[in-house]
Amino acid sequence: MKTNEVDILIIISTIIILFVVLMMVAIYGVFVKKRSQLMLTQQRKDAVFEQELAISQVEIQEQTLNYIGQELHDDLGQKLSVARLMTNKIALSSDEDRKQIAEEINLLVGECIQDIRNLSKVFITKQIKQFGFIESVEREIFRIKRLELMQVDYHINNHDLKINSDHALILFRIVQECINNVIKHSKSKEIQLLVEDQPEFIKINVNDNGIGFIDRPDSEGSGLRNMKSRAKIINAEFSINSVENGGTKVTIIYKK
Repeated sequence: MKTNEVDILIIISTIIILFVVLMMVAIYGVFVKKRSQLMLTQQRKDAVFEQELAISQVEIQEQTLNYIGQELHDDLGQKLSVARLMTNKIALSSDEDRKQIAEEINLLVGECIQDIRNLSKVFITKQIKQFGFIESVEREIFRIKRLELMQVDYHINNHDLKINSDHALILFRIVQECINNVIKHSKSKEIQLLVEDQPEFIKINVNDNGIGFIDRPDSEGSGLRNMKSRAKIINAEFSINSVENGGTKVTIIYKK
């Protein structure tokens, strides 16, 4: 009888051990599957982020080239044309007039050199990694003022913002797109740009007092969808509030 009890106990123990082993194998299998799914999801997120980063870099380069082309044609080209005309006048002028013309040419050439230096500052992709988000935004403001596109009201409470350089590039592209929309569509005479640094987030407001628009889900263009999508990629919140003939307010909250 005792032998039978021992045998039964051994069988039960064996079954329990096998059950525990099978449970451990099953749990490990579920863990491996979950980990693989998480890794695959993360890889997809990384791929989307890298793609968006590359697109942002290309768009910024296109914006930069357009600006350079406009400056070369409208400003540098005009100044060099005037300098050339003055150079042609030297041969027909008296000694006293030649001196004055030479001084004017020297001033024009000096302005051209300074303009070229200013143009070298607009290569934004490298600039963001070198100088950071804030200085890049301020250079964009300089561009607006330089072209006399509209008045700019700019305020910031901390110039030393800490933002991942890749995130900064995408964040800058969102802000740049907001500014371009104001310039192209709002018919506003002034743009307000506010950057507020808080312990847990950075809040950016881009406001105008232009014609606004009726904010409807079916009225979203590709530009607005792109800005929202990019904000989501860098874990930022993007919202827009517009009133017809009452201006538009864009709010971006970047979580640190």
